[in-house]
Amino acid sequence: MCFCGEGTKYPNRPVAEGCGFKLNLPAQPGGPSLTDWTKPDLDIYTTNTSIRGWCNVDPAEAYASKVQFKEECDCKYDGLWGRFCETPVESVCINQCSGNGQCRGGFCQCKRGWYGVDCSVPSALSSIREWPRWLRPANINVPDSTQTTETLFNLNAVVQKKRPLIYVYDLPPDFNSLLLEGRHFKLECVNRIYDHRNATVWTDQLYGAQMAIYESILASPYRTLNGEEADYFFVPVLDSCIITRADDAPHLSMKDHHGLRSSLTLEFYKKAYDHIMVQYPYWNHSSGRDHIWSFSWDEGACYAPKEIWNSMMLVHWGNTNSKYNHSTTAYWADNWNQISSQRRGSHPCFDPDKDLVLPAWKRPDEGSLNAKLWDRPREERKTLFYFNGNLGPAYEHGRPEATYSMGIRQKVAEEFGSSPNKAGKLGKQHAEDVVVTPLRTDHYYEELATSVFCGVMPGDGWSGRMEDSILQGCIPVVIQDGIYLPYENVLNYESFAVRIHEDEIPNLINILRRFNETEVEFKLSNVRKIWQRFLYRDSVLLEAERQNATLGLVENWARKFSELSEDDVFATLVQVKNSTL
Repeated sequence: MCFCGEGTKYPNRPVAEGCGFKLNLPAQPGGPSLTDWTKPDLDIYTTNTSIRGWCNVDPAEAYASKVQFKEECDCKYDGLWGRFCETPVESVCINQCSGNGQCRGGFCQCKRGWYGVDCSVPSALSSIREWPRWLRPANINVPDSTQTTETLFNLNAVVQKKRPLIYVYDLPPDFNSLLLEGRHFKLECVNRIYDHRNATVWTDQLYGAQMAIYESILASPYRTLNGEEADYFFVPVLDSCIITRADDAPHLSMKDHHGLRSSLTLEFYKKAYDHIMVQYPYWNHSSGRDHIWSFSWDEGACYAPKEIWNSMMLVHWGNTNSKYNHSTTAYWADNWNQISSQRRGSHPCFDPDKDLVLPAWKRPDEGSLNAKLWDRPREERKTLFYFNGNLGPAYEHGRPEATYSMGIRQKVAEEFGSSPNKAGKLGKQHAEDVVVTPLRTDHYYEELATSVFCGVMPGDGWSGRMEDSILQGCIPVVIQDGIYLPYENVLNYESFAVRIHEDEIPNLINILRRFNETEVEFKLSNVRKIWQRFLYRDSVLLEAERQNATLGLVENWARKFSELSEDDVFATLVQVKNSTL
């Protein structure tokens, strides 16, 4: 991570990524400028107000347009706010160090007497009144003779435990908090940042689900510090933070991985496995079958090392490999086809008998909650079928790879596209009540909420379309053969969703029109029963508690989420694991 440094007016101002290097003019008119990584841009140190500077630019003068500044420079790093990084703010740490430590850009420096990745584990000398709720006993008998303050004595405590009990490995910080500390872009792999008030700003980072579930487990009454009584063991490796940093973090060497982020990430999981095998006795109790690993990236656990495959995988991509027995991403650096079977083995990406697909993170949207979009009645849903997203190379700004979305979105657009492609053509079967478009809209959620059926198709692996559909009360139409969606191996999908085989795409709209009103109302009513299972409410309420405790701040999103009472993602995960005990 680079900063302006000593000798400048603002030594702690970031010089992130291409900020400190020369820019070449675009190759084509209107194209992006290209960074020349071989030529430093010393103009960023200028004090001449007519030259585009950065490190000596006064924010007040820049906001008043009195000086020039290099617009390619930005306040990318966490812990700083404002166009010129002029306001120090809270960084993102796991559970914000539970109020028992200082968040150092992602790494918790715990106060004396507190331990763990989120400073939630007290020492034997700490006051029981300070213990986190998940660790406090239900009742405790204190001896009458308590005059001494330094002497240790036994307390007769009764702890009320909730099954299943989950033990969380305290891995070296290389696997989690150091990855948070060193991320180059503050929004990467987290579900929140903090503004100039130190108030929560929720992100749209789909991969933020991994951190949300990690924090919920750490702060939950199901957590135990005694591995011998645990039902399950959670291994916290933050792969979303590894992958997003792989290309630009020198200490994450890609030298032996031929540019494949998938290969580098597999190595991280293998190192975590090696660590718990050497340092802990629990793996061999069940050959790892009672262990839980989280894989948040586009193709889930496809690149899991063979040694851990007995365990449960929490993923967003449920590819059973029954049809797509190869990497499906169009992004070459995440392709796992070239990873040798000696490292990966020959396992599928997902095993419905032991693994679980979890919903992606979706930003807590108080507007949708206020409008009760999930509860929009049938008569207000005028669009039969709706899909808005990238439709591939036939459209402006579409992904250029023919393999993007395994070609599924492209086939749907070819038949039912409602916006002209580059050739000016609509879909062959376009209809007035069918929307298939790549055009972005500011009313996306509202448009979903005025639709009966909504398309759920892959992108580079999974996408967040299932969550979008359910949270807006729309019946999901799943088009991806052999690939499970969230909870599909534990919920009755037929009661609230529709699955269309890929070879049925030309007949898609005819199939949907065959559903009568009774069947449609039945599915809509069931969507309304399960929509909260696609929310990370527990994670949101943990943050609401922290904001109230530290700032006395209760914002609208906190009020709205506190009114919800049905089972959320974390509760669903616990129920699934409890059912297998």
